[in-house]
This record gives sequence, C-alpha cells and structure tokens, in this order.
Amino acid sequence: MHGGFSRDELIRYSRQTSLPDFGEEGQRRLKAARVLIVGVGGLGSPAALYLAAAGVGQIRLVDFDAVDITNLQRQILYSTPDVGQPKLAVAAARLRALNPHIDVTLHEEPFGVRNARQLVEDADVVLDGSDNFPTRYLVNDACVMSGTPNVYGSVFRFEGQASVFAAPNGPCYRCLHPEPPPMGLIPSCAEAGVLGVLPGVIGTIQATEAIKLLAGIGEPLIGRLLLYDAWRARVREITLPRDPSCPVCGDSPTIRELIAYDRTCDPSSGGIDMTVDELKQWRADGTKHLLVDVREPSEHAQAHIDGALLIPLGTLQDNLDKLPADQPIVVHCKSGGRSARAVAMLKAEGFDAHNLVGGMIAWSEQGG
Repeated sequence: MHGGFSRDELIRYSRQTSLPDFGEEGQRRLKAARVLIVGVGGLGSPAALYLAAAGVGQIRLVDFDAVDITNLQRQILYSTPDVGQPKLAVAAARLRALNPHIDVTLHEEPFGVRNARQLVEDADVVLDGSDNFPTRYLVNDACVMSGTPNVYGSVFRFEGQASVFAAPNGPCYRCLHPEPPPMGLIPSCAEAGVLGVLPGVIGTIQATEAIKLLAGIGEPLIGRLLLYDAWRARVREITLPRDPSCPVCGDSPTIRELIAYDRTCDPSSGGIDMTVDELKQWRADGTKHLLVDVREPSEHAQAHIDGALLIPLGTLQDNLDKLPADQPIVVHCKSGGRSARAVAMLKAEGFDAHNLVGGMIAWSEQGG
C-alpha cells in the first residue's frame, strides 16, 4: 500500500493523479467520498460509470425501475439481454466490474419524503438524475435542508442544462423555478423525445462537477446555469445568484419540511386514484368501465393490459368523442404520471375518470 492505495489503484488512477492540480490528494478525497445518484437512467448511467472509473469510494444508487427496451437508446449502463431486469442489479454489476475498488450500495425504492433526508444526509454530494419534477424538487429541498451539494442536470429533446445547487452561499433549484409547473404542461421524454447522446453529454458534465466538488479543484457550476443546445452545437451560461426570497434557501424560508409534489401539484388527486387490486376487482365483478392506455404505441406494443384502449396522452384531447360519458374511465400509463395528467384533463371535461396508481409497472409487479 502507498498512501492508502494498492499498487493496482496507483496504476489505475495514474493518468488522473499525474494532473498537477489533482495529485494523490485529490484521488484520496475521491476514495473517501460518498455520492448519491438519484435515478440511474439517461443522466445517471454515464455519471455513474465515470464516477466509478474515477475512483469515488462509495456510490449509492436509488431507483426502482426495470430495464425497458426504450431505455437502450440512451441509458448506456444497460444492454439488450438486460431488458426486464431490475436496473439497480444490472448497474451494480457493471460498476463493480469496471472498478472493484469501489463500494456500490443499492436503494431499490422510490426517492420520497420518507427516505429523502436520510439518503441525502449520508452523502457528500447528490447527483440528480431524475426525470420528473416531483423528484427534482424533493432532491433540491432535501439537499438544501441537509446542506449537501446537489449536482443538477436535465434534458429535453435537443437541449440540456446543468448546475450545482445547494452549495454554501449558492442558489438552489427553487431560485430558478420557485414552484413546480402544473402537471401536463411539460411533456416527458416518452412524449417529447430526446436525442440519445444528449443525456450522455449532460450526465458526464454532472460527473465532472461532482468530482470537482469532492476533490476540491476547479470552479464548480455554483451560481451558474450551463445550457447546451445539441442541435446548434452551442453552449451558453447564465448567472444564477441565490434568491434572498427563495422559499427554501432564502433568508426567511417558508418551506421547512419536505413536500411530496406528486400529490400537491396534481390537480387530479383527491379520492380518484385506483389501485391495481381495485381494478382487478372491477374486472372480476364485471363492473362496467373503460380502461384507457395513454402511453405511446411503442410502449403499448411491448406490454399492455387486455381490453385497454390506446389513446396517447398527446392525442387525448382530440379523441374525447371515443370516450363514454355514462361509465367510469380508468386511465393508466407506465408509472402513473401521464395518466394523472390525463385524468385531470378528463375530469375538467366532466368524465368520471380514475388514475391507476403505479401504472403498468404496478400491474405487472402484482401479477396483472
């Protein structure tokens, strides 16, 4: 052992430790570091690979999804034989094979109010690889309340963003966007599409920022929002100061407890959710209803619930005439997000609509 490193480690990291502003001290800091990655998808995949390769000692992964064939266009941790397998199991095996000197811890559960503070407080840096607003706000708020830097990234079609939030004296995500947008306002990747390489670019930037923070080198993206336009190959930067009136990180914060925005920002919530067991009972009893699948045709073709009518969310408004006004409508998508937006739309139009909690994932897991 030399300075806490084995001979293999010294050779493995030699290209990195030879950097004049990094050296063995920077590598030692990485080895002692703990990084929490929330979501091991398009952003989390490249970030996890590069952090493992760089020698971050403890990488903690939070996800509860399975590998889907539509993931493979951008989620480079996974391969075709992995389709149907739990993401975390596949990711852990890949990262450990890449670097056996690191420790990979798995949290196969949703990142929610119940576990957010503990997961964040046990990390030195959090890397946000989430793909939805409720989780993004929860990550931000937990990081601010715990004093843990949040390496943020997001992608949409051909554009990506990255920054470092919740660092000392720096802004948080709410300084940029104080409140989540109404559900349905911004389409998901499944609805809008995303250039496959784009999450790789942004996820790698996130890994870079995490390494800089952990090793104490360079100029992290604190107070700066990086904007990448892949279509035009342009990079811009926006100065983003901390907002003294921010409801979380401001001088007089009004949000002091974590909030589950998957409920509070969902206008359809409030007694109209339906569980898988309840839907099964309706089907067994012959209760009259229409089941509507608002996923995309490619998702429906891979797996679907018998009898479901496919109407992608983006076309729902134009197909209201296909829906009955005299019976309940049960709406489902992959995990419940798009269907919640659909239910809000249908309720506004006067339909008796219900959202299938957990969507196709829950239906499959519960033997539907």
